[in-house]
Amino acid sequence: MTFIAKPKVSHPSLPRNALGFTRRDYEGALSTLCAGCGHDSITAAIVEACWGLSLEPQNLVKLSGIGCSSKTTAYFVSGGHGFNSVHGRMPSIATGANAANRRLSYIGVSGDGDTLSIGLGQFCHAIRRNLDMLYLIENNGVYGLTKGQFSASADIGTRAKKGDTNLQPPIDPVLLALDLGATFVARGFSGDKRQLVPLIEAGLRHRGFALIDVLSPCVTFNDHEGSTKSYAYTREHHERTVLADFVPREREITVEYEPGEAREVALHDGSRIVLRKLETDYDPTDRAAAAAKVQQRMSEGEHLTGLIYLDARGERPEFHQVSATPAEPLNSLPYEVLSPGSRGLAKILERYR
Repeated sequence: MTFIAKPKVSHPSLPRNALGFTRRDYEGALSTLCAGCGHDSITAAIVEACWGLSLEPQNLVKLSGIGCSSKTTAYFVSGGHGFNSVHGRMPSIATGANAANRRLSYIGVSGDGDTLSIGLGQFCHAIRRNLDMLYLIENNGVYGLTKGQFSASADIGTRAKKGDTNLQPPIDPVLLALDLGATFVARGFSGDKRQLVPLIEAGLRHRGFALIDVLSPCVTFNDHEGSTKSYAYTREHHERTVLADFVPREREITVEYEPGEAREVALHDGSRIVLRKLETDYDPTDRAAAAAKVQQRMSEGEHLTGLIYLDARGERPEFHQVSATPAEPLNSLPYEVLSPGSRGLAKILERYR
């Protein structure tokens, strides 16, 4: 994977945060995603949130799996620690890193395919353990890196690039997280930066597992079979020497609307989704009511956005409390403390006989 570095020149009058950093200091490599991809809008929101919170770049850990979404970690906070794991295994890497050093901030970026198919079990256990991290799902309903197959979040009736219709019911990560006991659950839209930035800031400050499911349109797989302007039709009617795609430049989809309002958003392929922003007086501390509200809006064809649930009373213990890990990071403890010795090891092994 090749990344292009951004020029380091920045205007001296750019605003600075409490650490003296500009927003440019929280950027990464130039994006290689399709022009207009919603994932790049999410990257911009992450940059804004990290800058606004004055996070020290060297104290941030960026984790991902495989897919278009998992390239995102290369595009923000170049001074942070990064690990790109295999498909669906990001939660395991996050668990190990978090167990070793609890003083760092952890952001996991994944896709609907990476999270809800091969990585579903790992995702569930990260929630169950209440792992102290922000988990972002860049949700576009397709496997964008492998030519637009349906993902597990695709709605019934969705048409694929080749004209196939999805007949499988979707997995809703918000309802799943609520059912599994997640302590912070939210949903956003990549084109609504005004709402998404504070959600990311709140997720980074939350102690425990914070999930933000971000609806993020795919700009490439919008040319359905039957169109004479589609890639498939063109390839069938000319002789080619190489198989290459040209991805046309699209405009970023943005939207602004007030709390309590619903807004219909037109996507690049001509389809439409309806977003409804939570009311200002909505109570996010009732898990059952939150799940019921999400399901009610889903039945009406609406995607609820905002902070859907928060364990404000801290009823669920966080990963380190349950595991009784030491306050000091494991990599800072001396060998004598970490090593149980031969007798101690024998005692530990005896528990598993």
